[in-house]
Amino acid sequence: MHNNNKELTLSAPLSGPVLTLAKVPDAVFASGAMGDGIAIDPINDTLYSPCAGVIIHVARTGHALTVRADNGAEILLHLGLDTVELNGEGFSMLVKDGTRVSKGQPLLRYDLDKVGQQCKSLVSLLILTNSQDFQVRPITLKAVKVGEPLLHIVARNSSTANVADVSGPEVHGHVLVAHRGGLHARPAALIRQTAQGFKSRSQLHFAGKSAPCNSLIGLMGLAVGEQDQVQVSCQGPDAEAALQALLTALATALPDDCHAAAPVSVASVKRPAEAGVLHGVCAAPGLVGGPLFRLNAISLPVDTGNHDPLQQLQALDTALNQVRSEIDGTLAQAKKHKNADEEAIFAAHLALLEDPALLDAAQQAIEQGTAATHAWSQSIDVQCEVLQHTGSALLAERANDLRDLKQRVLRAVLGEAWHYDVPAGAIVAAHELTPSDLLQLSAQGVAGLCMAEGGATSHVAILARGKGLPCMVALGSALLDQPQGQSVVLDADGGRLELTPNAERLAEVRQAQIDRQQRRDAQQAKAHLPAETRNGVHIEVVANVASSAEAADAFANGADGVGLLRTEFLFVDRQTAPDVEEQRSAYQAVIDAMGDKSVIIRTIDVGGDKQLDYLPLPIEANPVLGLRGIRLAQARPEILDQQLRALLQVSPLRRCRILLPMVTEVDELLQIRQRVDALCVELGVSQRPEIGVMIEVPAAALQAEQLAEHADFLSIGTNDLSQYTLAMDRDHAGLAARVDALHPALLRLIAMTCEGAAVHKRWVGVCGALASDPLATPVLIGLGVTELSVSPVQIGEIKDRARQVHEAECQRLSRDLLKLSSAAAVRHACHQHWPLR
Repeated sequence: MHNNNKELTLSAPLSGPVLTLAKVPDAVFASGAMGDGIAIDPINDTLYSPCAGVIIHVARTGHALTVRADNGAEILLHLGLDTVELNGEGFSMLVKDGTRVSKGQPLLRYDLDKVGQQCKSLVSLLILTNSQDFQVRPITLKAVKVGEPLLHIVARNSSTANVADVSGPEVHGHVLVAHRGGLHARPAALIRQTAQGFKSRSQLHFAGKSAPCNSLIGLMGLAVGEQDQVQVSCQGPDAEAALQALLTALATALPDDCHAAAPVSVASVKRPAEAGVLHGVCAAPGLVGGPLFRLNAISLPVDTGNHDPLQQLQALDTALNQVRSEIDGTLAQAKKHKNADEEAIFAAHLALLEDPALLDAAQQAIEQGTAATHAWSQSIDVQCEVLQHTGSALLAERANDLRDLKQRVLRAVLGEAWHYDVPAGAIVAAHELTPSDLLQLSAQGVAGLCMAEGGATSHVAILARGKGLPCMVALGSALLDQPQGQSVVLDADGGRLELTPNAERLAEVRQAQIDRQQRRDAQQAKAHLPAETRNGVHIEVVANVASSAEAADAFANGADGVGLLRTEFLFVDRQTAPDVEEQRSAYQAVIDAMGDKSVIIRTIDVGGDKQLDYLPLPIEANPVLGLRGIRLAQARPEILDQQLRALLQVSPLRRCRILLPMVTEVDELLQIRQRVDALCVELGVSQRPEIGVMIEVPAAALQAEQLAEHADFLSIGTNDLSQYTLAMDRDHAGLAARVDALHPALLRLIAMTCEGAAVHKRWVGVCGALASDPLATPVLIGLGVTELSVSPVQIGEIKDRARQVHEAECQRLSRDLLKLSSAAAVRHACHQHWPLR
């Protein structure tokens, strides 16, 4: 045996014929999802250790165990297939967790006849579960005897082997998986993300199989279901912290109430045949008509083989980098527009692109002369097969995310543009669309989507619902036989695709679409008019913007002003801070874009999760509670000084209002006011602009009266106020959907803020996401808010909503909402009192 901490020769743990994994009659093992390795069809009744090492996992049913070799390789020894179902009968484990073993030591005895008669197959596996760190080279594919050389493993390189990180004790823990549907893509991505935050190596063990917690596909391939018990093992310098974090991530369900309820499953849809109609499942509601447009996936010719591996690896690497860059762009837009669904889906795509199960399989195929296109395609197809054979419909639908990456990378390798020549208003038909397809098609103005396959819980369905794009799935292969360009009606609500609608039916559908658009147009037509409640109370509806271009859009959409200009856009993605003149010019451009309207400009809010390359900040255990907002300005006063100088030089200064973020104490406000006064004298400015305070932490809301004594206005940032009040990170994958600003606790703080401001006759605005929620408009008016800062496209809608209500009624009903016990109860009551049209 060679053991230089890089190379290791494993001896046969059993006697019998040797098989490659591809010949194992089990989709998960055969695909390599658990890792590289080999199989033996045993003829003896004892399993021996293939190397010296430590037992790190013993299956509770006694049919499998994992040995960690001295060079860090982790070897799963799995006796038979589906032997977990025997629940330990016929097995006698000779070692336990933590046992130090030598090469050739007996580990497990079993009743060859009894087990052989009751299990699917006696074919047994030797799997390297951390094969992302090692290459496996079979020594023989003939029959072997116990102790004979079987496999040679070599570390890929010293950095990836990362042996140093598995020093120290190993810790274990058990937990029931709380995620609805088990470990499908999103919870698996959460587990992977959690594991990557620690130096320790972590593994998830279930039903005798294991997967590294940093492999998304490996985790999904375990087919862990909801309420299944799993074991987590961690070893390394921060093993205990990693274990606790992973156990918490597994035990904390991702909320599913953030998505619209998925319609009934495909299997439950039983409809009689109807001439000229295809029946399917509603994935996103709506009724539209238009010409049918078919999309076809890329098909590859037969690979001739014998390609230059270096060239093909370079081609794949270039394509992967291109796709990563594209997805990064998509993520940036999703974050900018606060689209949590889109962000989560494409973050999972980015994680899949880094998955060793995909990359290693493609690399190995390329090294054997396969073209990059075919190697990538085959790697994806194998993993799709794994997910489709887990027995989980939800996991089978996640295979579509892999097919999305397959198409994107293939297009990049082949140099094809990621763009479809689809006419606006078309109804797109495809075998199955991917999330990337949907974003592209939505941007091109298609009217609806329909798929031969797919599911109502797919990521495409989630995105379609979020974009209000009617979508149907599971229409069957007949969909793809329909002629290009024929007029159809997509009635997603009714689960029907009408193939031969007559002129009357098409006119009816068009009228329904016109009515809906007319409501929007009517709102927009009055968007430039003041918004007054039925009893004449004026409500300012202003816009949240981050640039002069967005300000121009807001002005065109009827905004009464800018309620929040986020100035961070000037400071990020650069190596040095902007000087006074650059800042002044940018602020002036926003003021100029707003005509005679006022502009509220928030001073820089960085720190916490918002970092600047040129402003190194100390590492903090809890950065969102550390130096950010006004606290950072106090620690680095030169940054705020430059910004204040720039703000005091815009013209006309009376239309500029300054907003201070993350204020928690009156003294913070007073210090900034004094500094502004001093700068006014220095610059010869005779009139100081109004200065407001953001109410983002409970402390500020609780002393709103004291702050209002010295501030000119208060602006409630409901996003941060929600997370600080509820003690839930709004960016946490498992908690974000529960951070609802209509929670009664938040409404109480908003009410207290308005009451405190009223003592000093100060007005209160809301610039968080709650202001853009039309359901919340009557509530905020009732609590005393008189300014709503919203997304520019929602100006007309929110103004229309304000015109529908009476302030006195809003006040009476809003007070009752404070007595409710949850955000869900508040939302239900709002729908009852002020139904949305």
